[in-house]
Amino acid sequence: MRTQPTSRDVARAAGVSQATVSLVLGDKWRGRVSERTADLVREAARELGYRPNLAARSLRLGRTRTALLVVPALTNEFFARVYSGAARVAAEHDFGVVLYPSPDGVGRARDPFDSARAALDGVIASSMAADALAALQGTGLPLVMLDSDPAEPGPAARVNLDIADGIRQVTDHLLGLGHRRFVHLASAVDSWTFAVRARALADALRHSPDAEVRTVPSALAVDAARRAAGGALTAPGPRPTALICDDDILAAGACKAARRLGLRIPDDISVAGFDDLALATALEPELTTVQLPAEQVGERGMAALLAVLEGREPERGDLPVALVVRGSTAPPAPAP
Repeated sequence: MRTQPTSRDVARAAGVSQATVSLVLGDKWRGRVSERTADLVREAARELGYRPNLAARSLRLGRTRTALLVVPALTNEFFARVYSGAARVAAEHDFGVVLYPSPDGVGRARDPFDSARAALDGVIASSMAADALAALQGTGLPLVMLDSDPAEPGPAARVNLDIADGIRQVTDHLLGLGHRRFVHLASAVDSWTFAVRARALADALRHSPDAEVRTVPSALAVDAARRAAGGALTAPGPRPTALICDDDILAAGACKAARRLGLRIPDDISVAGFDDLALATALEPELTTVQLPAEQVGERGMAALLAVLEGREPERGDLPVALVVRGSTAPPAPAP
């Protein structure tokens, strides 16, 4: 029967000491061994199929090498991609990530463990208010907040997207096409990230005195958005020429509302979303939207937690977002 390779086997294959193998595979090699030596150790480990004894390592370090990722919901593709990014970086450092959907959405999250301090090394929370994590903050575990209010105290590190710039890009695009009558189909979820969207839209339109916008709130569901958009498109007065939606799910509902009213997209009404979910290219025409690097958010979040655990300064700066122009936006139809 084939025996599992040991760190001694890796050291022999790489021509280094077991201590060097431990440093490299424990990601503690920087400043102690050369990058070339680290590459040799990693290559030897791969060729031998070596896997470190994580249980023994945890006992030595006094850590479980496990992070908790708290998200508002599992049904949203954005959070699945955040998890994928966090898990990828975690795996590179022999960490595991436990995914925990808050039972109350963006509301106060309950501690999912009787003793979180014993079960976890740290917590990453995506798109939630810091005070919603009070139960987990009370454990004294390091907390990294993703897509959250930078003014809130508490977390050891933050990773944010440049949400305001995304809204500016959408608004500038539509203004450049000639649109001046807007509906903002706004998420009814009370969270920082959606509040930023509303403020950024108001700021962007302030420089166009002939532009007008009506804000219509909606639950984050296609049918709710269809009803809200339908009401906005049939309200008294001149019909809006463009709908700016806080989320691609809301945009999908807006597109359904337009079609049910016999309106053509983008000939009669332009629709823009936010997030660039897979849904954006399933619609016809495909949706103009803002692409958010969700996996990079998860990667940066896990990297920030590792930095905090190792006493290093996490990387700073908001992650950039990008407008993706597709077929759902065009210049407004000429006035009759």
